[in-house]
Amino acid sequence: MKTVALVLSFFLVSLISKAQEKIGTSITVTIDNVTSNEGKVMVGLHTAETFMKGPGVQNLESTIENGKVVLTFTAVAPGTYAIMAMHDANGNNRMDYESNGMPKESYGSSGNDMSFGPPNFSASKFEVGEEDLELTIRF
Repeated sequence: MKTVALVLSFFLVSLISKAQEKIGTSITVTIDNVTSNEGKVMVGLHTAETFMKGPGVQNLESTIENGKVVLTFTAVAPGTYAIMAMHDANGNNRMDYESNGMPKESYGSSGNDMSFGPPNFSASKFEVGEEDLELTIRF
């Protein structure tokens, strides 16, 4: 009887350990060239279907300290993603534009493509596998 109880105990401990294992990948994003500490930085993790079309599959925001933010997406499933980021300097939760259509607030994306025009998925995409990732985005 003691043997059965001992085996059952080991089995339950094993199940609990498996349940506590990390699920998915973490992606840590650093932006270290924010022009001011005003407002917040908002980042979105996007698939090809959500890129430039609305909220990402995960969305984060952070206050800014000394021109830098570090944010971490957790439990990301393997696949192809891109990250979009913007400095919401006035805290209105959207990008503001000049009368000529140029953005008033800083923005960037994974891949750090600095071409003219809005970011595109093909230049910003990256692959997520089983290993955690660390990315730096420049505004």
